[in-house]
Amino acid sequence: MLIQWYPGHMHKASKELKAILPQVDLIIEVLDARIPFSSQNPMLASIRGDKPCIKVLNKSDLADPEQTAVWQSYLEREQSIRTLPVTNEQPEKIRQLPDLCHKMLPDRSEGKLLNTLIMGIPNVGKSTLINILAGRTIAKTGNEPAITKMQQRIALDNDIVLLDTPGMLWPNLDNKNSGYRLAITGAIKDTAINHEDIAFFAADYFLKHYTDCLQTRFDLPEKPTTEQHLLEMIGKARGCLRAGGQVDMDRVAKILINEFRTGALGRISLETPTMMEQELAELVIIREEKEAKKKARQKNVKQRRG
Repeated sequence: MLIQWYPGHMHKASKELKAILPQVDLIIEVLDARIPFSSQNPMLASIRGDKPCIKVLNKSDLADPEQTAVWQSYLEREQSIRTLPVTNEQPEKIRQLPDLCHKMLPDRSEGKLLNTLIMGIPNVGKSTLINILAGRTIAKTGNEPAITKMQQRIALDNDIVLLDTPGMLWPNLDNKNSGYRLAITGAIKDTAINHEDIAFFAADYFLKHYTDCLQTRFDLPEKPTTEQHLLEMIGKARGCLRAGGQVDMDRVAKILINEFRTGALGRISLETPTMMEQELAELVIIREEKEAKKKARQKNVKQRRG
């Protein structure tokens, strides 16, 4: 299943982003530390040019700390990019952002306003981060995607102006695995996903990389052999049974997803740089095959019309 969720205000926001970028000195992109690749907007890389960028790895308290360190090294290979792992429970670390902004633009005249664009996918914690930086409630927050609907201009201390944009996804999530990861972390509204389908994807990944977390959290008597086996074991352990002893897979799916999102399952990252490079290479092949088939169909149509 290829997950797509692109509300109308996001299309408008993407057009506004392109229009406002010439006024911007620096970009702050808020990422989900559990999915640093899947939560970054591919459009930004193509339009930001050489503008400096700080990638804030939010929710780092939920991510695997070893993988977060790997992602920092990977992202900072580009000279104009810096990373900062944060959590909303560490406001003092978030308040380091203004100083980091100035350090990335050391040649600016003192007293000159630094126009900073802050952006991020839905439900990544951008609004909470803005409120901490501003020292007051400016941006509406909520534990669901698509809360911010309009662009805002926010003056901070230290001669910094934040240009806030609505949380944006992109029209086509070509990499279906990224779509699943966005859904698992809550970036896509639950009403737009099939919980059982998402849970099977998550279960497959957890079994391969975080089996110990599963066994510890759900007190499993043995190591599950398949995604189905895992979900059935969780269902029995949590009493998610229908008449006749059948496991209620929808309830179990929601439990597994929620336990991951809240961190109850442990500190888990859903992707690594090596994994993403492999998926991107596979995606290039898929696109080339699709393009070849499209050209073949067009050629056949022309021959029939001949």
